[in-house]
Amino acid sequence: MARIVVVGEGMVELAGGGGATGWQLGFGGDTLNTAVHLARLGDDVAYLTALGTDPFSDDLRRAWAAEGVDTALVLTDPDRRPGLYAITNDPDGERHFTYWRSDSAARRLFALSGIGFALEVAARADLLIFSMISLAVLPADGRAALFDLATRVRAGGGRVAFDTNYRSALWPDLADARAAHAAALRVTDIGLPTIEDEAALAGPGGPVDVLTLWRAAGVGEVVVKRGPDGCIVDGVDVAPPVRLMPRDTSGAGDAFNAGYLHARLAGRSPAGAALAGHRLAGWVVMNRGAIPAINAEAPYAALTAG
Repeated sequence: MARIVVVGEGMVELAGGGGATGWQLGFGGDTLNTAVHLARLGDDVAYLTALGTDPFSDDLRRAWAAEGVDTALVLTDPDRRPGLYAITNDPDGERHFTYWRSDSAARRLFALSGIGFALEVAARADLLIFSMISLAVLPADGRAALFDLATRVRAGGGRVAFDTNYRSALWPDLADARAAHAAALRVTDIGLPTIEDEAALAGPGGPVDVLTLWRAAGVGEVVVKRGPDGCIVDGVDVAPPVRLMPRDTSGAGDAFNAGYLHARLAGRSPAGAALAGHRLAGWVVMNRGAIPAINAEAPYAALTAG
């Protein structure tokens, strides 16, 4: 079984609220969502991040381990706590986020005790996954350390997957974000850009422009995600199996990434993997929260069976 290491920030999530009541406490974060879905699909996946020593951090560790995520690479910052975010949805199910994360433990990941050992373990991964949010929460030296880890994974025969997931509010300016994006492409094997994020970073353009940019940077496998319109992989449109009216779009792209990468590691073609990604994302948007509880409609067993 392939060994997967995912790098990022896992946070406390408040979802489903209305007014001052009705909020549900959970957890989420773009790469964490992907890690949990991969674990549910039966993959060997570890999450590389940092939490604190507070009760919320303890709860997060237990919850992630209960999902099957290996928490051995979750480091401890004695002075900080996890970030927090709240999700609100408009009538069309589109999500809006409010964040409290500026002093989260994950921001000091690469400066914490134990990071040397964690990097030695992570460098042996068959697949390393990170996103623009993973980069945004890190200081400059942390980003450099993450790029170095990606280089080491590739040198050892592993692959690196990168999802744009650009959030302008997390960056000091557009130039800084563009520089990090360009550096990430240089160490990426599997690209998972979203058309809206790329437009915000590089200016207006269609899927072909995105594909051209990523391929020119040396990314060999590129899936351009287009939300409800599906994706383009290998130059071919792959539409979702059905058109849905979402209840909550939180975590849809993260779920697609997990379904796609799981299928690719299992040997499926890029087009077949894209359908797997659509199926998992389709289930997520019809349920509340970034990582919905498993129910009778959850497609994990079917996707694992191929």
